[in-house]
Amino acid sequence: MVDPPLIEFERVTIMRGSTTAVKDVSLKIKVGEHVAILGPNGCGKSTLVKAISKECNPFFEDGSWVRVFGRDDWNVFELRTLLGIVSSDLMERCTRMVSGRDIVLSGFFSTIGIWPYQKFTDDMVQRAEQAMALMDVGHLADRFTDEMSSGEARRVLLARALVHEPRALILDEPSTALDLRAQHELRLNLRKLSRSGIGIVMVTHHLSDLIPEMERVILMDKGLVIADGPTREVLTAARLSVLFGRPLELLERDGYYNLW
Repeated sequence: MVDPPLIEFERVTIMRGSTTAVKDVSLKIKVGEHVAILGPNGCGKSTLVKAISKECNPFFEDGSWVRVFGRDDWNVFELRTLLGIVSSDLMERCTRMVSGRDIVLSGFFSTIGIWPYQKFTDDMVQRAEQAMALMDVGHLADRFTDEMSSGEARRVLLARALVHEPRALILDEPSTALDLRAQHELRLNLRKLSRSGIGIVMVTHHLSDLIPEMERVILMDKGLVIADGPTREVLTAARLSVLFGRPLELLERDGYYNLW
């Protein structure tokens, strides 16, 4: 039996207030794929992530839908056990006195930190420790997140996203506020995860975020998908110059890309 797509958008239009953030988008992403959604700020790519996680809903039209794992009727809490999400919004909510262990454990409850009414089991603790070990942040278990570097906190959030052993990771601007060393460490961890078989959908406006395992790139501009295909075919200097509105040179080295 063939698995349904991880994500299926058919003629999806999404309004943010009075603005059309996504316009008539159709695309499919298979389970296990490694895909980057790339475009300038305000192009609609983060809105797609919010549609996947059911944080916002499309404008209803006949013949349009958003399906995740083949369904459009998810209970949000059930869906969150299948998708691990790391976003800048989550990062901002973590800048307070919550320990690394509690941040990771809170992934079971879709909160930030553990609250008195939440009860966790020994199995949850063990899975949290395993996720922290995978992201090399076990030594941060007792450290408050406001005492961590941005790179350390981002790896803790990745561990939080992994506690459910999700089928896919959704990463929204994963390198925001990270210095060069932290960006490098993030890319190494994402490569390790991609080789484990988990699907990765990365939303970014930084071409340098892409890892060699990203086999597909979707370009967005002004709410529209303007290109979708294999990474080497989609990423050209001419196309990216038009997308970002200035003449650019493209360099590729060992599967990593940069723009000048």
